Amino acid sequence: MPERKKPLVIVTRKLPDAIETRMMELFDTRLNLDDEPMSRDQLIAAAAEADVLVPTVTDTLDAGVIEAAGPRLKLIASFGTGIDHIDLRSAKARNITVTNTPGVLTEDTADMTMALILAAARRLVEGERLVRSGDWTGWGPTSMLGHRLSGKRLGIIGMGRIGQAVARRARGFGLSIHYHNRRRVHPEVESELEATYWESLDQMLARMDIISTNCPHTPATYHLLSARRLALLRREAILVNTSRGEVIDETALTKMLQRGELGAAGLDVFEHEPAVNPKLLKLPNVVLLPHMGSATLEGRLDMGQKVIVNIRTFADGHTPPDRVLETEF
Repeated sequence: MPERKKPLVIVTRKLPDAIETRMMELFDTRLNLDDEPMSRDQLIAAAAEADVLVPTVTDTLDAGVIEAAGPRLKLIASFGTGIDHIDLRSAKARNITVTNTPGVLTEDTADMTMALILAAARRLVEGERLVRSGDWTGWGPTSMLGHRLSGKRLGIIGMGRIGQAVARRARGFGLSIHYHNRRRVHPEVESELEATYWESLDQMLARMDIISTNCPHTPATYHLLSARRLALLRREAILVNTSRGEVIDETALTKMLQRGELGAAGLDVFEHEPAVNPKLLKLPNVVLLPHMGSATLEGRLDMGQKVIVNIRTFADGHTPPDRVLETEF
């Protein structure tokens, strides 16, 4: 019996060495050794040739790219949890299966969320800059005063896996847990987290000391925190975002921070990243990170393993375990 031909897998960015090595062993794999993001034309060329395309969240696979795909392309095995960079309806129309890597980044992103909450509340970045500048003159009773977390109210927008992981960590710091979600979570989860559910996002926003956005970017969540909703926040509140930059009206947020209408912000994602609003860069009360919430070696390896399993399962004629279902878009 002739050996089955290996699928041509084109990877758009540099992945961990262990993952690339295994992919080379299993598939006819074409790697991006320079780690330069593919241009739109390069993505179109890859989609026209590949059996399997492995993009990342920085690759925009819109309707035009997918419609230009060749007849061989049957699987888009995305390296990442988010799927907002892929036109899922166009993929379905072309009978192209889409998979992602859910679940493996939950703990890493929750860790980073708590890090940003701590950094913003206790002014960690400001303090670090002060020491490096050489201007620190020593301890003072009113120097670098921040806020304690214990006893404060945390409002979580999006109580999925990551939101619940954030809540578990936050309870350890003495924070009171509140949340808004499309659907109320199971009573057992609410009981475990001692979480208060708010059907009205507006009402929750107006009462919280800290807000953490942990919802995906979809058409329904674009600018979910609009200028109107941001204005509901308490003047001393802290806003943290480790989900997607498009969830927040970044221009409105920047103006509020400039005017002192918000206590602080911790941002790991940006509306037009990698571009960052230059005005944000000048503000002392904002912690800015380069979309590194999931950036752990363990997390990246787990993501790569999921991509490999999805490709192997699909190539064997079975439904991959992380197929993105129609109900998700």
